[in-house]
Amino acid sequence: MNLKKLELSLEQENELILEYESYVEDLLENEDVNKMKEFKHHHYTTCFDHSLNVSFYSFVIAKRLGLDYVSTARGGLLHDLFLYDWRSDEPREGKHAFAHPHIALRNAEKSFELNKIEKDIIVKHMWPVTIKLPKYKESFIVSCVDKYCATMEFSNGLAKKLRYQLM
Repeated sequence: MNLKKLELSLEQENELILEYESYVEDLLENEDVNKMKEFKHHHYTTCFDHSLNVSFYSFVIAKRLGLDYVSTARGGLLHDLFLYDWRSDEPREGKHAFAHPHIALRNAEKSFELNKIEKDIIVKHMWPVTIKLPKYKESFIVSCVDKYCATMEFSNGLAKKLRYQLM
């Protein structure tokens, strides 16, 4: 693959962002989605910011691959809609890593009509921690991007903390 093909002009990037926002606008206006801003997720990132990162990067990849990028964007934004502090509040359903995808799906279904791809994205985003394989390519993309974003968010936060301690 030619890396030049991956470069975007500022105008193309802005158009991509506007297109992305048009697909998730209703989600971004939702009270429960905005509650994700109240919960830290990967130490230095809120659940909302993490979900927005996962959603946008997954959208870009799915669009480039000619997949259902709208469902990818929407499912990616809702994948962690569990709405509790997983560090202090253990869900009744069991361990957070295994329970939160089902809790997120339940919460998302209360406010939005989801298609089969969006549901699969939400429930399967913890693969391979959870055993069931993603059924759709879009679900696999979100699962991989989720791990990438979590790693980057944690690493960036840790680097900031270490720089602060060394000063």
